[in-house]
Amino acid sequence: MRLNELSSKISQWFDPESPLSDIVISSRIRLARNLAGHKFISRCSNEQKEEILKILKETILSLKELSNIFFFDIPQHSCLERDLLVERQLISRNLATGHGPRGAVIAKNELFAAQINEEDHLRLSVLAGGLNLEKCWQRINDIDDAIGKKVSYAFSPKLGFLTACPTNLGTGIRVSVMLHLPGLKMTDQLKKLFNSAKDMNLTVRGLFGEGTEAVGDFFQLSNQVTLGINEKQIVEDFETVIIPKIVEYERLARDELVVKDPNILDDRVSRALAVLKSAKLISSHEALFLLSNLRMGINMGRIKEISINTINELFMLTQPAHLQINKGENLDAEQRDVLRAETLRAKLN
Repeated sequence: MRLNELSSKISQWFDPESPLSDIVISSRIRLARNLAGHKFISRCSNEQKEEILKILKETILSLKELSNIFFFDIPQHSCLERDLLVERQLISRNLATGHGPRGAVIAKNELFAAQINEEDHLRLSVLAGGLNLEKCWQRINDIDDAIGKKVSYAFSPKLGFLTACPTNLGTGIRVSVMLHLPGLKMTDQLKKLFNSAKDMNLTVRGLFGEGTEAVGDFFQLSNQVTLGINEKQIVEDFETVIIPKIVEYERLARDELVVKDPNILDDRVSRALAVLKSAKLISSHEALFLLSNLRMGINMGRIKEISINTINELFMLTQPAHLQINKGENLDAEQRDVLRAETLRAKLN
């Protein structure tokens, strides 16, 4: 699979037909694992990293539980190609900018990714569109078990799976859901949500995970604690209690806007559409913000002439690496802003 094959299409986890997809963009479950008998990555030499990479690469590529998977030798790819994988939520910024031997095994449908030699020896991820955590859990559990039959994981009877960061000790599981919450933002209720999340040992991050800000009213909600918890229980809590409650709050906030502030709502949506249809220069940050407003307007029935598929596609195709790879050349910031505006105008007019 060539990376430019990905740059011109939307990821399968960006699926408008998935459960609660008007608010829940995607579900992800990640497992952190390390090989027994090997140092943590921060203590490894390049030779040791190369050995870990070889073991895990061969193991994952040999699994009958996986098909249509491809290995990417990260140091052999350009910065632009690495950024593309980050934008598509397939690798972390940490893996993209790291040092020494490292790689990723990615499924062609982009619903599975394994990062090798990131913070831990192995980071497994399974993704799905909308609220689909149980499906993700069953899938990643099967893959993890299959790998565990071929290699020995670093494990302590007392502490569980041993990880480079103490916050991942125990199960090593991260349950993460990407949410679109413009209603709560417009009704000034996000602070209440963040405080509640903190009280429940949950973490709220931006669009691209740890260390990123919330752009375009997109937030990633994930568990903060992995030690002393039951994987199935946390998946069930997220899928049946936590996320449905947040979806309910977001829908109530949107209903409140329709009843109390319809002119403010329609003005925001209409202005977003007008700018996106006519701008000659537009930054990545501004495009995400305006597309977020437009997405809200479409899902609330305020805009009918544009499909949600078009908006989801534009979220992907207007990101910096996507623009440049599809254009076939490196562009400076102003050139990207011009090309982004052209792409938006062409799709929306």
